[in-house]
Amino acid sequence: MNIVFDFGGVLFDWLPQEIVAQVLPEHAPTREAADRWVADIFEGYAGDWGEFDRGVLAPAELAERIARRTGLSAAQARAVIDAVPAALVPIDASVSLLKRLHRRGHPLFFLSNMPQPYALHLEATHDFLSLFRHGVFSARVQLIKPEPAIFAFAAESFGVQAAQALFIDDVAANVRAAQDAGWQALHFRSPQQCEAELAQRGLL
Repeated sequence: MNIVFDFGGVLFDWLPQEIVAQVLPEHAPTREAADRWVADIFEGYAGDWGEFDRGVLAPAELAERIARRTGLSAAQARAVIDAVPAALVPIDASVSLLKRLHRRGHPLFFLSNMPQPYALHLEATHDFLSLFRHGVFSARVQLIKPEPAIFAFAAESFGVQAAQALFIDDVAANVRAAQDAGWQALHFRSPQQCEAELAQRGLL
């Protein structure tokens, strides 16, 4: 089986509330406040942040747009943007699972909404990315999940048939989009749940 991994929330921690609380403690003293700032800054990964993921908006312009929308200073917004790479910490149990799948001989790929600066950081920092035969970062193709076009592009780039690809993502809308594109898909909730479902499919 060709197994395709998302990155943030699957292989790497994605905890934006913690980022905001760390970078802007005066604005986010409580979880509720942090939640509000996450909604305002990241816009559900649509809007300005979606264009950053798409690779058509640079960090400096993103910071200016966030500042205009939220009342933060551009420097504060840029501090949040720049804090993200270090916060993308590998999830040990997910990396272990990835390695087990590799040992079983499954071809591994990735499909991730990821701005170019973050993609470069991950590639330079984590040796286990060499286990992937190929991958698609959204910013490099100017397409983002859950758009149908990115799934068609990925399948063609990977050289696989959609029906022979199993996509693992923590976002339900992306899972549905993959299924609509003819892929098999698994909604990731935890490494343990993912491992159990992969075992049920006979992949482990």
